[in-house]
Amino acid sequence: MTQPACRFCRAPLTQLFLDLGEQPLANSYLTRAQLEARTERAYPLKTWVCGACFLVQAEDPVAADQIFDEGYAYFSSYSESWVAHAKRYAEAMIARFGLGARSLVIEVASNDGYLLQHFKAAGVPVLGIEPTANTAEAAVARGVATEVCFFNAATGRALAARGVAADLMAGNNVLAHVPDIGDFVAGFPLVLKPQGVLTFEFPHLLNLIEQVQFDTIYHEHFSYLSLLAVETVLRANGLRPFDVELLPTHGGSLRLFCARAESDHAETGALADLRAREHAAGLDRLETYGGFTARVEAVRRDFLAFLARAKAEGKSVAAYGAAAKGNTFLNYCGVSAADIVAAFDANPHKQDRFLPGSHIPVYAPAKVAEIRPDYLVILPWNLKDEIMGQLALIKDWGGRFVIAAPETRVVG
Repeated sequence: MTQPACRFCRAPLTQLFLDLGEQPLANSYLTRAQLEARTERAYPLKTWVCGACFLVQAEDPVAADQIFDEGYAYFSSYSESWVAHAKRYAEAMIARFGLGARSLVIEVASNDGYLLQHFKAAGVPVLGIEPTANTAEAAVARGVATEVCFFNAATGRALAARGVAADLMAGNNVLAHVPDIGDFVAGFPLVLKPQGVLTFEFPHLLNLIEQVQFDTIYHEHFSYLSLLAVETVLRANGLRPFDVELLPTHGGSLRLFCARAESDHAETGALADLRAREHAAGLDRLETYGGFTARVEAVRRDFLAFLARAKAEGKSVAAYGAAAKGNTFLNYCGVSAADIVAAFDANPHKQDRFLPGSHIPVYAPAKVAEIRPDYLVILPWNLKDEIMGQLALIKDWGGRFVIAAPETRVVG
């Protein structure tokens, strides 16, 4: 077998981070016809850390255009808390950088317009770049101008040739989703104005390790990001970070403020503090990444023991949130509809389908009151508070919520 190479710097990859075995595509929900046809495929899900640039990354046995196709089921607007997060971002950026009617905001991976709608409502011109046609169609229906394409250096050149120049560019939870991270980042300085600002939001690798958030690993996520690795990619492409904010989203994320290398933006102390924290945690040393597999296996044992106890007690278990992270978790645990009777999700594009791999049926949230599970496992644990508030009715029949990571615990 050929030794894999780093997707950014091309150094040989020799340090395994985590092997999650064979997994289906985490956002490929099955119709009954697809389930009965038994044609579902699974692919290796193995991650490595580069000893040269410290980029943690998955092998990519599946092409990006197979994942982000017209059947892509993730629509950002179905999470109320995420839309509220986007609104706060828009308000903060407008205030901080003085954006107005003569500015231009571009979001890459703009999904269904969940973020740009807030800039548009404030009178700031916007443009979305989105590779999935179905989510882009939803954005256009909101009045958010959107181009359907993958973003990379070629896209940046094409936009620049048309005279497109952005005061603010946003890439929220997209940096991990691109197979060629160098070519992707290379497109931004081509479109960014000389003093323009680029923000990336991404789950912080340090939280993934410390809180055993292994379920955030799936085929859509080609990279798992630290400031250390991202800064290396930025500088190779004529960009630099100048500020950072720590966010609670997705189990702990970074919002990295970036600009052209020659811009006037002054570096903040927050950035130096984060560099020091990553160094203290050992993210610049290969030995830090060893031993993660044993911690992940312990989480699986804990959850399977909970399911066994529930079954022995005659208790029913369902799940809320047909989330990609939940599919990684369930499939790594080897869970099926015999263990978890149903999953519920507010996204109609997932309802009346089956979770990939586990084949658990997905219903609208209203069905919770009909099925009345004794335990409801919250798979998108990052939305725990939102979901517990929306489904407080399970207490009417003695139902209780369960969180499965970093250890299984009943929370209400």
